[in-house]
Amino acid sequence: MHKVNYGTKDIFFEVERSNRKTLAIEVHPDSSVHIIAPEQSSLTDIEKKVVKRANWITKQQLYFEQFLPRTPEREYISGETHYYLGKSYVLKIKVGSTNEVKLKAGQLQVICKTSYTPEKVKKLLAHWYYKHAEKKFHKLAKEAFFKFKEYDFEEPQLEIRRMAKRWGSCNTIDKITINPELIKAPSKCVEYVIVHEMCHFVVPKHNKAFYQTLSSIMPNWKKWKGILERRMV
Repeated sequence: MHKVNYGTKDIFFEVERSNRKTLAIEVHPDSSVHIIAPEQSSLTDIEKKVVKRANWITKQQLYFEQFLPRTPEREYISGETHYYLGKSYVLKIKVGSTNEVKLKAGQLQVICKTSYTPEKVKKLLAHWYYKHAEKKFHKLAKEAFFKFKEYDFEEPQLEIRRMAKRWGSCNTIDKITINPELIKAPSKCVEYVIVHEMCHFVVPKHNKAFYQTLSSIMPNWKKWKGILERRMV
């Protein structure tokens, strides 16, 4: 995966080599950019062509993004698609001897004791997501903090709490808060949010120095921010 900068936007693209004589640029319906380039083309030449066509590429991406499916309102019935760490699973509801949730054979299985209702399934899933978020987020937070070893601040506490309109927050003193709904997104999206919040211990405000720090810790943060904004509702 390669990228070029176009204004405030990064354009990510993949390169495929072929015996063709000219370079072709394709923007696919999932907004991904594919370059088919002659064998002898240098990466520098390819990047120059991408920059030259950047306006057209971004217009194509915007056009396709209007057709991307948004997550529908959940009914918590068998057959629905639910997400965990960026992957989709079919919801399967069963009656069993105990209340539990598990991933099995590409399904997100919810077993309800004696009987079930959508509300009961919703609560069991919410609890399962929270427990997995707790374990995964603490692991990612420790890995992220290690990347800040050159900066002088103590490892912050991690709180997992639902927030209506935010993925994360930071008190800039000793704690970051992460929304458990993020467990549905790819790990790299979660890492981006955690790193973003930790950057506030270095630079409290969203200014140029803040984004320079963020880019030094996670150079491709814009890619994961974009995926998070497009895929999650």
